[in-house]
Amino acid sequence: MFYRFNRFTLSMFAQASRLLILLTMILTVMLVGPILCAAELSAAPVIFERDVAPILENHCLRCHNKRDHRGGLSLQSREAAFQGGESGATIEPGDISSSYLIDLITPYDGVAEMPQESAPLSEKEISILRRWIDEGAKWPENVELELPSLWSLEPLEHPSPPEIARAPEDFPVRNPIDAFIAARHQDANLKPAPTADRHTLVRRLSLDLIGLPPSHEQVESFVNDASPDAYEKLVDEFLESPHFGEHWGRHWLDLARYADSEGYLGDSERPHAWVYREWVINAINDDLPFDQFSIEQLAGDLLENPTLEQKIATGFHRNTLRNTEAGVDLELYRTKEIIDRVNTTGMVWLGLTFGCAECHDHKHDPVSQKEFYQLYAFFNNADEIGVTATQPWEIAEYEENLKSWQPGWDELTTELVSFEKEGLTEEQRDEVKQIFKKYKKSTDLKKLESFYRTDETAWKAFEKRLARQLGKRPSKPSTKARAFTERKKDRRETFVHIRGVYNRPGEKVDLDTPEALPRLRARAETPDRLDLARWLFHEENPLTARVAVNRIWQQLFGVGIVSTPGDFGNKGAPPTHPLLLDWLASEYRTRGWSRKEMIRLIVNSSTYRMSSGFNSVPEQSELSNQLLWRQNSFRVTAETVRDLHLTASGLLDRTIGRKGIRPPLPDFVTEVGRSVKWPVSQGTERYRRGMYIFFKRTVPYPMLMTFDASDSATSCSRRERSNTPLQALTLLNDPVFYECAEVLGEEMAEENQDSPDLAIREIFLRCLGRPPRDAEFKYLLAAYHDLMLIDSPSNDSEESVRHNAMTGIARIVMNLDEFITRN
Repeated sequence: MFYRFNRFTLSMFAQASRLLILLTMILTVMLVGPILCAAELSAAPVIFERDVAPILENHCLRCHNKRDHRGGLSLQSREAAFQGGESGATIEPGDISSSYLIDLITPYDGVAEMPQESAPLSEKEISILRRWIDEGAKWPENVELELPSLWSLEPLEHPSPPEIARAPEDFPVRNPIDAFIAARHQDANLKPAPTADRHTLVRRLSLDLIGLPPSHEQVESFVNDASPDAYEKLVDEFLESPHFGEHWGRHWLDLARYADSEGYLGDSERPHAWVYREWVINAINDDLPFDQFSIEQLAGDLLENPTLEQKIATGFHRNTLRNTEAGVDLELYRTKEIIDRVNTTGMVWLGLTFGCAECHDHKHDPVSQKEFYQLYAFFNNADEIGVTATQPWEIAEYEENLKSWQPGWDELTTELVSFEKEGLTEEQRDEVKQIFKKYKKSTDLKKLESFYRTDETAWKAFEKRLARQLGKRPSKPSTKARAFTERKKDRRETFVHIRGVYNRPGEKVDLDTPEALPRLRARAETPDRLDLARWLFHEENPLTARVAVNRIWQQLFGVGIVSTPGDFGNKGAPPTHPLLLDWLASEYRTRGWSRKEMIRLIVNSSTYRMSSGFNSVPEQSELSNQLLWRQNSFRVTAETVRDLHLTASGLLDRTIGRKGIRPPLPDFVTEVGRSVKWPVSQGTERYRRGMYIFFKRTVPYPMLMTFDASDSATSCSRRERSNTPLQALTLLNDPVFYECAEVLGEEMAEENQDSPDLAIREIFLRCLGRPPRDAEFKYLLAAYHDLMLIDSPSNDSEESVRHNAMTGIARIVMNLDEFITRN
């Protein structure tokens, strides 16, 4: 009975199971059928060129190629890929479990070991590689993969501006720049910000073009000018200002790593480094075309019959650090200087990080170690020389001082004629020489040797009178600039430095440029720096124009179209507007490399004139502003922070060029090193622009470094913009900033004794270039009365209390974010 029941039960269970399986199969076909069909389609045989090659090229080849076979593995050819790397076989046809490649790309706990230099592979890409190996890893023998092309090395075209069907009323297409920008706005459904108000525009232009705030007269003139070309006239006025060369020259000095001292521990002074700085200012004011501006700095000494100015220009590469300590390895530091020159040249004009190839082939960009030392060879045969570079203003000053000194001398020597004329003994002759030695050259003493008064007391009195009335005779200036010259004899040979070690020479190399760039065209069998400089501007070289115009854009918008201005390579940022970048670059060439023309073109666009207000388009959700739906707002440079204070207070000395200055510094700053001497500049000279502050590399002026000035150790293509409490404390407590507020406050209090209202409005206008809003004026006036009450119980006079209160108002306005911000 049990047996029959058991068999019956099992029979029933088997029938039920078969029914369940049948239902499951039906449901599977109904629900999963489409998925199975798609899987069947995707399971079609893998074709290497179509399916596998793009994956390897986009994710693997950057690190595993012929030149840079990281881990001993190259995946560029069939033979190399199947040979494997240091870890053994990477691809085993038909055997997924033995193919190390699959282990590397398969994530464990969400993380894959490879690729390291790009985004992780998708599940679909991993599946394709697994199936490819499972199907036998078929790789046609004649197929070799290509490294991903670098966008910046593509030929430079002149794209046509896009046609805009309808430009918004608040964003007229004033020039092609606006067409490129508006097209991206439309694609991303972005609404452009309206044009900034006139007070903002005049201050923006002034800060961007000359680095100084506009005068009250300039503001009022522009705001009230109803002519249709009022803005364009204002642009031209700033471009023609002699202060334009100062501001844009400071940008270039960052690239040139300019400083007034050698660096390293000794850090001795370079007393005539300012001659190069003055050349930069003058060249930019004269709008020296950028190609000529560059060629003269790289190889001015090699031009036919080079002028003194062209020799001074080669001081660009004299700005390297130099170790002057006793006992240093001179050859080691000579090679360090040349390496810096190669790196700087590559970054400044080509936007490539050549320094990565000093010790080995570049890991990311098409520059080999051999090519690095081929560039090194261009600078290896140059020696530094001194050239007399006394400036016209130095000679004029000397002649003016001599003109003031000479009449006194002539008067005194005429008076001596009346003295008794007697022959002189040797002892008396020496006495005369000692008296006159510091006042006149020895060659002129012969005329004085016959003048002698026997009364000694008369001689002592005369000596004192001479010193009191004349002082020391003015010295004729003799300024020596540092320049370069090419060796004619004993030319140095260049070798690859094995692992970057200068005294481990490897393969000998000739002067040449990287293969990835256009071919060098030399004037003779052996090229030189002049050939290199001209090669940078050859029409087939796409990089120089792109890099140069991107930096102009960066200064006018706070960030470049390529946000990494010193790296146009694979690790740099791609351009946000590639067509616009190429259009601007080709325009730069077409317009004769005129810096002023390019700036005029950009600032006259609607794109530049937009408001920078974050809420200027309230419904906008795009926060990064990469597509420029508004202008950018950013803090001004360190030097401009100081210049703003000096200008608003009326203290600024606007003398252009000349030697560096030394504003007051606390003793504890100058006592840190053995070589720190800081003779404080006297008179109005201490109030000159921040770019003229003597820059000592080991002890840089603290205020400049607080506000992110470049350290001048290496070329700087983009300054950081930090926001720290130390900056606020510096603005409040630095003696020069307090002095500026004090001078401004006292002047306004004195000129408006009976009207603090007018004084407050004038302070606001001077500092911010606009009148205060009602709420702003209300708060400032209340603050003024509070400050008056605080000081009133003191023993100070009413005038002093009023001055102190208005100084407080000036300090409040000068510490507003808007004061040091370019909107």
